[in-house]
Amino acid sequence: MNKVSENPSKNRTVSATPLMIVTALFVTLYLVSNIMAVKVISLFDIFYFDAGTITFPFAYMLGDVLTELWGFRTAKRVIWLTFVCNIVLVICTQIGVWLPSPDYLADTAAAYNHVFTYVPRIVLGSLAGFLCGELSNAWLMEHIKIKMRGRRLWVRTIGSSAVGYMFDTLPFVLIAFAGVVSTHDLIYMLVFQYVSKLSIEALFGTPMAYAVIRWMRKRVQVRSYG
Repeated sequence: MNKVSENPSKNRTVSATPLMIVTALFVTLYLVSNIMAVKVISLFDIFYFDAGTITFPFAYMLGDVLTELWGFRTAKRVIWLTFVCNIVLVICTQIGVWLPSPDYLADTAAAYNHVFTYVPRIVLGSLAGFLCGELSNAWLMEHIKIKMRGRRLWVRTIGSSAVGYMFDTLPFVLIAFAGVVSTHDLIYMLVFQYVSKLSIEALFGTPMAYAVIRWMRKRVQVRSYG
């Protein structure tokens, strides 16, 4: 009796599942961060930051996972995919703003229009910061990994993010909030967002990256840097 060979397309689907999961979460967290960024949070009338600051570092964490396991080339493709998805978000929500609404839902329509008229500016700032920050983060993490021969993951996750957040936070805050908040608040937002993002990355994102990478290394083929 002839032995039936295993379906190669099935193997590709199984092996691609971890990458699909990380990519989907990566894109989702960026879209969610852009929508949450509409709300500015004030702590004690001293520290100001947008609500997206809370979720944004976890997207960076997944960017680190992408680069660590699949390399800069794959991470760059996912970054560009996320870039396109952000543009789709703006187009679709803007269409929703233009479409008419019944009179008895005027308050709901006004709330929707208020939020999603503001989102395009936030997304524009996010796109500029996203490409600069995430590409520099992924590129630097790859090169640190090569230099350190794959050792000390925490050095490259935190070190690359420290640089990436500088290239991300400055254009995002200036484009999204300049002229909307006072200069004093704008400066506080720049400083606090950078510090808070890096702190969340170091305290929560990096331990999560260790756990995710350890789990996925058993399921994906990782390149050797030895």
